[in-house]
Amino acid sequence: MKIRSIRCAGLRGATPEGGWSNELKPDDCVHTLIAVQTDQGLTGVGSVFTSDHLVRGALKLLEPLLIGEQALEPERVSEKLHQHTFWQGRGGSVTHTISGIDIALWDLLGQATGQPVGRLLGGRYRERVRPYASVLMEEPKPLAERLRTIKAQGFRAFKIGWGPFGRSDALDEAIVRAAGDAIGADSLLMVDAGGSNAFWPHGYKWALRTSEMLADYNVTWFEEALLPDALADYVKLREHSRVPIAGGEVLTRRQSFQPWLEAGAFDIVQPDVTKVGGISEERRIAWMAREHGVRFIPHGWNTAVGLAADLQLASAFPDTDLVEYLNGSPFIDEIVTERWKLDADGMLAIPDTPGLGLKLNRDAVAKYTHGERLFD
Repeated sequence: MKIRSIRCAGLRGATPEGGWSNELKPDDCVHTLIAVQTDQGLTGVGSVFTSDHLVRGALKLLEPLLIGEQALEPERVSEKLHQHTFWQGRGGSVTHTISGIDIALWDLLGQATGQPVGRLLGGRYRERVRPYASVLMEEPKPLAERLRTIKAQGFRAFKIGWGPFGRSDALDEAIVRAAGDAIGADSLLMVDAGGSNAFWPHGYKWALRTSEMLADYNVTWFEEALLPDALADYVKLREHSRVPIAGGEVLTRRQSFQPWLEAGAFDIVQPDVTKVGGISEERRIAWMAREHGVRFIPHGWNTAVGLAADLQLASAFPDTDLVEYLNGSPFIDEIVTERWKLDADGMLAIPDTPGLGLKLNRDAVAKYTHGERLFD
């Protein structure tokens, strides 16, 4: 089975706010869908955490390496793309675009073999996983109201992040207290400082002081507490914090994660499958993390395709018992033919159908890609 064509289409019209200082608008594009079509009529889908303008440029570079290649050898084909593009953007939009291609190739391999991707990764440790609702922080009262609404939908784990966090110690504590009261002691609460925001102003002492406050509220983990390149400070913070330290969402490829894992910078590592190089790279990172005693919990502020890939990855790793669920995004909830459903325990079933186990709603995709042609 050979690769016949690759298409991409950017998602617009309902882009969620990111909490960034340069805030996203609904018509901004930061997520792009990929479709890899074969000469035997099968199509695999992927997702890229990058604007469609950059993805198109990367595809111009990558297409000559892809067209006519074997469609059922994702790791080899993706590594070929990495090896031939070192000089033109390793770790940037080229690597991000390879991520989407790799996800699509694993989807194709699953379809061709009749197996879910998780089984092809070595086997399924679980049939369902707990999603945590990921929401931006607000002032305490509106945040608490929103969290109560989400809990009523069945979620039992929540992550709050970015927004006003870090402006004052008093406000930070008020936000965390309100969130904890809203979700109750039977739910998990995680806090994401958003240290990869532009010109993040806080350093190690702030992060350590804040971790002490979070420990008093039984927070499950403290995410992105520092600037994304502050390796030495992350190591110190992990050593001294009573709350587990999480991070890694801006890193790409396994080579970037290796020094962080070897140094002991994280309790929980969070690669994003739509950035790091796809499923092929993410599973290598996940096994590397396990060898260093670090939990692998995927970063998932992206699309339904990214969530589907995370579910398959979660099935294939023994300690990956949570996945991120970007709450309220049409790019998660509306572009699928069957909406995601929580069971009575607040868990998501991991599809056991071939490939990613995902079917896209083509009308909804057309709506959010402004009619751009992704499929035949």
